[in-house]
Amino acid sequence: MPHTIEYIDAIARKKQRTVLYILFTDPNAPVRDDPIPTPPPVNWRVLPIRKTIIDWLDANDIEWDLCGDVADTLMMVSYRGQIYIDIPFDLSSPKYQALAEFLEFPDGTSRFPEVGFHYLPLDVAMRNAHHDEPGFWEKWADQF
Repeated sequence: MPHTIEYIDAIARKKQRTVLYILFTDPNAPVRDDPIPTPPPVNWRVLPIRKTIIDWLDANDIEWDLCGDVADTLMMVSYRGQIYIDIPFDLSSPKYQALAEFLEFPDGTSRFPEVGFHYLPLDVAMRNAHHDEPGFWEKWADQF
């Protein structure tokens, strides 16, 4: 069944708040040193920790969805298994604390080497607010 995958920055603008998301990488592969250092993709479809995380989110009644990277009009990146987590970034929230405890050690390092637990501040997401204008992506595609 087809599924629309929203960019994480579009989700932040829709929610009007900082958003949480998870990226998956291969911890043994070298990081490409392009203009922006890029972690190599991983075959997320067969990554056991991804299913474990989804099962944990479901068992703890935490809404989640697929998401894309921050939108970039200079390149297109395929979906790499990213997961948007629909709870606010609030260190005092019991749900956030449980999630952080599941994903991270007390010092903030990841319990799972192939998992990156990230947040995107709303002010950063707002830099792409012009992407929300009607017809923006259609015009962009015409010039691609």
